[in-house]
Amino acid sequence: AAVQAARAGASTLLLTPAGWLGGMLSAAGVSAPDGSELSCWQTGFWGALLRDLERSVADGLDHNWVSCFGFRPSQAEAILQRWVAEETRLSWWSDVELLDVQREVDRIVSLTVERREEAIRLAPTVVIDGSDLGDLMAAAEAPFRFGWEADTLWSEPSAPSSERLDQEPFFQEQPIQSPTWVVMGQLREGPGPDRPAVSPEPPFQCCLEPCGLRRTLTYGRLPGGLVMLNWPLNGNDWHQGLERCISNDRAERQDLAEAMQAHSLRFLHTLRTCSEGWLEAGRAFPGQDPCLALMPYWREGRRLVGCDVVTENDLLPIGPDQSHGPLPMDDSGHCTSIAVGNYANDHHYPGDDWPLAPKSIPWGGRWTGTPFCIPYGALFGASVSNLLMADKAISVSHMANGATRLQPLIINIGQAAGMAAALSLKHQCLPPELPVKELQTALLNDPIAPAAVMPIWTIPFWHNSWRSAQHEALRDPTILQNISTKTVPASSEAPVEQSANQLEGAFLANSESDWQLQTSQGPQSLMTLEPGVRNLLSQCENGTRISLVAVENRWGPWLRILRAEII
Repeated sequence: AAVQAARAGASTLLLTPAGWLGGMLSAAGVSAPDGSELSCWQTGFWGALLRDLERSVADGLDHNWVSCFGFRPSQAEAILQRWVAEETRLSWWSDVELLDVQREVDRIVSLTVERREEAIRLAPTVVIDGSDLGDLMAAAEAPFRFGWEADTLWSEPSAPSSERLDQEPFFQEQPIQSPTWVVMGQLREGPGPDRPAVSPEPPFQCCLEPCGLRRTLTYGRLPGGLVMLNWPLNGNDWHQGLERCISNDRAERQDLAEAMQAHSLRFLHTLRTCSEGWLEAGRAFPGQDPCLALMPYWREGRRLVGCDVVTENDLLPIGPDQSHGPLPMDDSGHCTSIAVGNYANDHHYPGDDWPLAPKSIPWGGRWTGTPFCIPYGALFGASVSNLLMADKAISVSHMANGATRLQPLIINIGQAAGMAAALSLKHQCLPPELPVKELQTALLNDPIAPAAVMPIWTIPFWHNSWRSAQHEALRDPTILQNISTKTVPASSEAPVEQSANQLEGAFLANSESDWQLQTSQGPQSLMTLEPGVRNLLSQCENGTRISLVAVENRWGPWLRILRAEII
């Protein structure tokens, strides 16, 4: 948000509580991000980050099986710090604590912060809250939601009934999704044991059952054998006393942090013991304990009561032949989307998985979520007119938060908030008064990181028709149902990465989520993020000879296809 505001001409001050910029992607250690993986969704600052990482990470980003992108936290942090340093209109103050927010009627008029043991009063024109938990929003006394909503409020198919909310202790004990304090391991050279040397002890006694030892440890593998330990299945998710995360009592918040850290360190110790030393403590962060992330991975916190609210119904395809959710529209019939996400919807709680309405489809040899839109009105509320929300604290329901909380979408929501702030200053208006058409045009036409606002499946970010298709869909959203496979770029046009290799074999599709290449060395699993490749291979009969340009992921294990041709 700060970088985009500065790039768009606004004098910008960025305040962070610690010495690293990052949130989830660096300081919180979640550097194997999910969501927005297909090339058509790799736009805006999310796409720019991926391309900077591809250029700077020597051995590529294919290192694990939870994500198509794996990098060390410091590698993401270096890029973020470079982006900030390049902007002359942007100042960054680190190690800052927010002390007070003053409002006059519906506007924030001042912030008081502590920096280097000095209290400083600031008078911003527009304020963006980019915190995980919505800390500034709460200090400004903007209305927010925290916890579950009943199915009667928005008719969400996966929400619990009001009777269950009233009667079952689970909903009070687990008001928000479980967070994780990521801890980093380091794999030693060699394949490591298939089975644990000793069985895990409580509370982790079942953590290896779903996948086994090797698969568990390579779930979040990163360059150089670093391992992101963020394991949801009887692992280091934290489930106790979560209401303390928004307590006004500093001691309560500190107690929660210490308990989460100790839990994750016990998890690391357990896996070290089970692996007979194949896994050791990793070194990824500055400070006395370099294996421990600098902040927790909050999946949910406070959520703004906004002028629009994203609910589960906005995530789900509106019919069997629809590939995306309903588009947010204003009274004039104009689509108000300012960012596109596609994560499937994923909720973390103790015990069995929460049953969620499905929004995934088989695509390109694997499963992917269907896309959905974030309306501009989810970034601001009616009570504080110069406050914009970013990160997870935008206006969404508890159920929808499971899909909107992922890093790729969060980055582009921040970009939209920064652009909106800059345009509001330029036009001397408040953010809610800014015409959404102007914001959308600015995001699409940004010279450095153009960002998608419409859910077009078929055209990747790198194609020369991408921007014009986005503008056309904004003018006439009905064309989204008519953008056919004829508009998909050829399967031989996609950019080629340095680590890619060429190979040939016979194509076999057991289903669209199970593709293989039959070679003299045996079968290899295939997947692609490219619409053109998916289009070509979906039309191939089993046994068709094909030539591929692909990147190997030994930990998937799969080949990620960049280009394909029929021989």
